[in-house]
Formats: sequence, structure tokens, C-alpha cells
Amino acid sequence: MLSFSSDQLNAWLGAFLWPFVRILTLIATAPPFNQPNVPTMVKVGLAVLLTMIISPLLGPLPAVSVGSASGLLILAQQILIGGAMGLSMQVVFAAIEAAGEFAGLQMGLGFAQLITPTATGGATLVLANLLNVFCTLMFLAIDAHLRLISALMETFTTLPISTANLQPHGFETIASWGSSIFSGGLMMCMPIVAVILMANISVGILNRAAPQIGVYQVGFAITLLTGVVMLDITLPNVIPYIGQLIEAGFDALYATIAGFGGESH
Repeated sequence: MLSFSSDQLNAWLGAFLWPFVRILTLIATAPPFNQPNVPTMVKVGLAVLLTMIISPLLGPLPAVSVGSASGLLILAQQILIGGAMGLSMQVVFAAIEAAGEFAGLQMGLGFAQLITPTATGGATLVLANLLNVFCTLMFLAIDAHLRLISALMETFTTLPISTANLQPHGFETIASWGSSIFSGGLMMCMPIVAVILMANISVGILNRAAPQIGVYQVGFAITLLTGVVMLDITLPNVIPYIGQLIEAGFDALYATIAGFGGESH
């Protein structure tokens, strides 16, 4: 009859639970795994599969109980590590959606949301959803999701499971990288916004010269048409820029992990 001691069971539980929490947190926060159309069971199953692969390869783990104060501290650290990695990649998608929001509002696609924000229930603009789809497809096309999983597996070597505290440099890195949501989104939609601004100025001058022209009826059509034309012109150049943002996201991810280990960037 097989018998196991409580220490053995606790060691097995820790060897599975701690890496599982880190992996599951990243899957729950990082694109494209965190998309709403990905079932929860698929996310949990993928995390279990990756944990079963990486768990036997882990080095010596802390000899502490999972339910103790030290064990809970290790658990919280795994959540922070996985969440920071997922957030660093989510910033890229947030910048893309911000560009769609900025351009969509200028084109008049979000006029109803601008006047009554509660009318749409917080839904994103159609242009932001379109750019998000492009970013997801490119993310998958360049195998960035595989690079993300590979980077996650490498963290168990560079940032092993231990009772050592995480250093604050990682939090500083992820906080500074968050500013790319606005700068990256603005740079991406700047051509569309600039041309629509000139179109609005032209409509304003036309309204002063000929007040009998219905500026509201004409203006919305002009800005929408101008935005669609500019979107068609700039979209081929947007794809390489998305690739640059993804690469910058991976740089921020590696810098964050290094910062947690005590290295400053």
C-alpha cells in the first residue's frame, strides 16, 4: 500500500501550484490568449499543459508550506510576475485600440458615444476593433504568441520560484512602458487626424463664406469620407508600425523581468 507524508504532498502541490499560477496569470492577461472569444476552459487547459511540461524541469523549490505566510507570498509573487508580463504585451494592443478610438472620434464614428457615453454601454469603436483584429492577426503571423510562451518558460530560470522579494525596478519599467498607450496610439493615427482636422477647417471656412450651406449635414459626410480614404492610404504603412510596437513590447517584457531580478534598465 502506497503512503505519502504530508511533506511530500505539500512539495508536490507547490511544484504544481506555483508555476501554474504564474502561467495562468499570463494567459489570462496577455493577448491573444485573453480575448473574450477564447473559452475559459481552453485557457485553464493550456496553463495545466504548460505546467505539466515545465514542472519536472524546475530546480529545487522552497521548502515551505503552500498555505503558510511564505507560501502565500510566493503565490502572490507568481501572480505579479505573470501579470506584469501579460500587461507589457497588453499595452501594445491598448495602443492600437487607442489609435482607433482617436481616429474614429475624428471621423464621426463615435459621435453618439461622445454625446452620451452610456448609450453604447462602454463598447469600443468599430475602427478600434478593426485595428485590434489586424494586430491580433499580425501577432499570430509572426509567431509572437510562441515567443511569449518561450519568454515565460525562460523566466523560471532567470527569475526562479523563491522566497526572495521582487525588486522595484520591474514595476518602474512596466509603469513607464504604459505611457506608450497614448504616444504609440497618437503616432499611429496622426496622419488620419491631421487630414481630418484640415477638412474640418475647410468646412468651417466654407460655413463662414456660405452660411446657407448646412455645415452639419455636409461636415459629417466630408469627415467620414476623408477618414475612410486616409485609412485606406495609411493602412499598408500601419502594419510595419504594429510590428515595431510588438517588438517594443517584448523589449519591455524582458526589461521588466530583469528589473524584478534587480537589474536596472
